Amino acid sequence: MHALQGLRAFVAVAREGSVSRAAERLHLTQPAVSLKLKQFQDELGLKLFTRRPQGLMLTADGQALLPAAEKTLASLAAFEQSAQALHSTVRGRLRIGTIVDPEFIRLGDFLHRLVERAPQLETELRQGMSGSVLEQVRDGRLDVGFFLSPPGVGAGALAPEVEHRELTRFNYYVVAPPGWRTRLVSADWPQLAELPWVVTPEDSVHHRLLRGALDPLGLEPRGVAQVDQEACMLDLVRAGVGLSLARDALAMAERQERGLEIAEGVRLPCALSFIWHQGRSEEPVIAEALEALASVWSLPSLAAV
Repeated sequence: MHALQGLRAFVAVAREGSVSRAAERLHLTQPAVSLKLKQFQDELGLKLFTRRPQGLMLTADGQALLPAAEKTLASLAAFEQSAQALHSTVRGRLRIGTIVDPEFIRLGDFLHRLVERAPQLETELRQGMSGSVLEQVRDGRLDVGFFLSPPGVGAGALAPEVEHRELTRFNYYVVAPPGWRTRLVSADWPQLAELPWVVTPEDSVHHRLLRGALDPLGLEPRGVAQVDQEACMLDLVRAGVGLSLARDALAMAERQERGLEIAEGVRLPCALSFIWHQGRSEEPVIAEALEALASVWSLPSLAAV
């Protein structure tokens, strides 16, 4: 410690050319700086300054040591800054519920920004359907997650203790096997409901969207197969099993590349949201996730909402 104090006194006097000005710089008294400088020179066994009318001047030895002394203090300052940063670094594990495909929810970008912001934070991904992600966020098995629902009907409508922030809106289309165009012409929901459907479990957004369209009309889809993954659903549609729902971009790609048919004029609006338990909004791991997500989706600070 004495050597460090002497080093700081040496560099300050060398820069200022005066003990009094160095004392002001170091927020010490002039006698204290003089003593530290004397002790430092005695420990080194070197004379570092010579007194001139214009002030203290570095000797040849002092000039030789000054660059190394300045570099040492700079390294020490960087070390102290790094140590201080560790006090505010978020640590722990963030369990994230993911849905559909990673590209659509911008999962890669989200994780990249999160690692940049909180390098000590570990992440654990759990893939599932919207309903299961909501349930696990609600009971604490997941910390945060992605969720799909009709616009304006956020996670809070199903679980009041869950907060959500809408990220983007899009549409689901009704897709049908190749060659079914004539069966879709002028089709309304009563006609569509009578056709065979590839249906999904209640936890799926496809189920909620389809029920939202059919229930007010007192209709039931004629389910002929049930799957819990979007890829399997599209495979069955391509194979001619029946109708299903598909996100707009995915439906257009399937029509162009695989010849799937789309029911014209039938769209089910949907919103992608990010969810977390409202009682945990102030936790550091949640706050970091919200800030990282806001930067990915170019949104105002989510943590401040």
